[in-house]
Amino acid sequence: MPADSRKSAPARRIEDLPGIGPGLAAKFRTLGVNDEHNLLFHLPLRYEDRTRLTPISRLRPSLTALVEGRVCHQETRQGGRRSLLVVIEDDTGQVVLRFFNFYPSQQRQFAIGNRLRCFGEVRFGPEGFEMAHPQCQNLRAGHEPIHRPDPGADLEGLINGLHPAVRRLALEELIAHHLALARLNRARARQHAQALCDEAGLVGRLLRAFPFEPTAAQKRVMTEIGADLSGTRPMRRLLQGDVGSGKTLVAAAAAAQAMGAGAQVAIVAPTEILAEQHRVNFSAWFKPLGIEPVWLAGKVTGKKREQTLGELADGAALAIGTHALFQEAVQFRNLCLVIVDEQHRFGVDQRLALAAKGSRDRQVPHQLVMTATPIPRTLAMTAYAGLEISVIDELPPGRKPVTTALIDGERRGQVIERIRIALGEGRQAYWVCPLIEESDALEAEAAETTAAELERQLPGLRVGLIHGRMKSTDKTAVMDAFKQGHIRLLVATTVIEVGVDVSNASLMMIENAERLGLSQLHQLRGRVGRGSEKAACVLLYKSPVGQLARERLKVMRETSDGFRIAERDLELRGPGELLGRRQTGMLRFRIADLGRDAGLIDRVAPLATALDRDQADTLIRRWIGDAEQFADA
Repeated sequence: MPADSRKSAPARRIEDLPGIGPGLAAKFRTLGVNDEHNLLFHLPLRYEDRTRLTPISRLRPSLTALVEGRVCHQETRQGGRRSLLVVIEDDTGQVVLRFFNFYPSQQRQFAIGNRLRCFGEVRFGPEGFEMAHPQCQNLRAGHEPIHRPDPGADLEGLINGLHPAVRRLALEELIAHHLALARLNRARARQHAQALCDEAGLVGRLLRAFPFEPTAAQKRVMTEIGADLSGTRPMRRLLQGDVGSGKTLVAAAAAAQAMGAGAQVAIVAPTEILAEQHRVNFSAWFKPLGIEPVWLAGKVTGKKREQTLGELADGAALAIGTHALFQEAVQFRNLCLVIVDEQHRFGVDQRLALAAKGSRDRQVPHQLVMTATPIPRTLAMTAYAGLEISVIDELPPGRKPVTTALIDGERRGQVIERIRIALGEGRQAYWVCPLIEESDALEAEAAETTAAELERQLPGLRVGLIHGRMKSTDKTAVMDAFKQGHIRLLVATTVIEVGVDVSNASLMMIENAERLGLSQLHQLRGRVGRGSEKAACVLLYKSPVGQLARERLKVMRETSDGFRIAERDLELRGPGELLGRRQTGMLRFRIADLGRDAGLIDRVAPLATALDRDQADTLIRRWIGDAEQFADA
């Protein structure tokens, strides 16, 4: 059963807790920890054995130890750096605790006579043995079931989520999500959307102009979406499709139906490269039908921006852009359909901000969110509960499979020689330098170094470079030159993961492939194999390779099925990594794991039904907080 769920006081904000200042509070927020409940459910990554007390007399430099003693002295030292010195003693000796950043609350904690338990690294200082900024606990405080396990507890079970205490919390979290989503669905039933009937026949005109017949899977999904748009119940549909399956055409048909009904449509993408690709495609398809897409991105400024804003406010039928479409100054006359591509790259609150621009009274826009990262059905049903799911599970005829090879980085020279031959035959290629550290600057530097080296080793062949720190205009110029064939080899960071479609590019090299997840590798590989040439992807790895990385690379070599790859990615990395942990406010799991805890799901609904309103309120607030509102996206 859930823990005591009687009505309780609201959780204190993280910055209101003792010992947490603005800097530490900001760090906690990046982890999604905003209040004391979040903190309790942010489980330990590992455990340090703090059950063995070390007598102070046995302390030695560089030893990390747990000591216990009574505060016998406290003073503030002025000098080069102001510091707080606290001396504690046990029956064997004394040790100094030194703090350079401290608050009055800490000084009170270290009042003379208080008994402390301190954990830290020992060093030799001016006063003898000391610990700098040790972790200290006032022994009058209590101990917590999971954060400070008893001696002899099953630590491996706690870490792996198999301990009864963790499973109990996982069950409670699943119940909270079930309750929140049930409420959300009831609220949605009270909302309305404009019924969009294609009076102008735009969908038929669009499809007749295409030089190829949509696949059976595309037709099925178009029918599902078309039925949604024709009704007054707001569509909230997730469109999944593997790389190259034709999601853009399906989105175009949805847009045509809305515009054929006299409504406005907004299409938003996370990067300018992807948004620009949509602008090119939608312009080619809709200009012959008399519709000129309106473009808005960060680089649109000055008079052009004012003109664009005016066109949208006056009712321009189709808007395409980046996060710039979310901005407050952007207003629509009759926005009835929002299409979000690569939706997992946006914060949910951003998607809500765009949808809100079409909300009037109880009427809201229809929403279609798309992803080329296939999501296992069990995960999608829970993480995106409340969204209908459409799947394009068929590739267009003629799409050639990409041959994937694993090559040790030591053979890099041989790979470059093969590239030289292929480029000499008129082909084009990508060379991807993935993130080495959590730093855009270092990633850009690595790409620049690689581009310079390849240019030196491939004389006579033009090498281009693109990375996230470049200006938008420079990125656009490089991509245009690559599409036109002037650049033969494009060195890039993972910024090209989505939105790049160059049919003549048939070779893909990915350095340090062992560092990337399966879904990202699959996305990158999908940039090739779009033309008539046989395509290949080379995964360069650096030995030795760990077991997890070896499993990922093996899967890439064995299959090109994005859904099989997603299932394996879920098994290997868990749902948090697969969906992306940085989505602001997404109904995400702190403790529950949909793979590990699948056996608990059947117990959720009966237990949730047994709770009264106050108990349900408490559980939702404890586990989800204000995130419930974002599930509407």
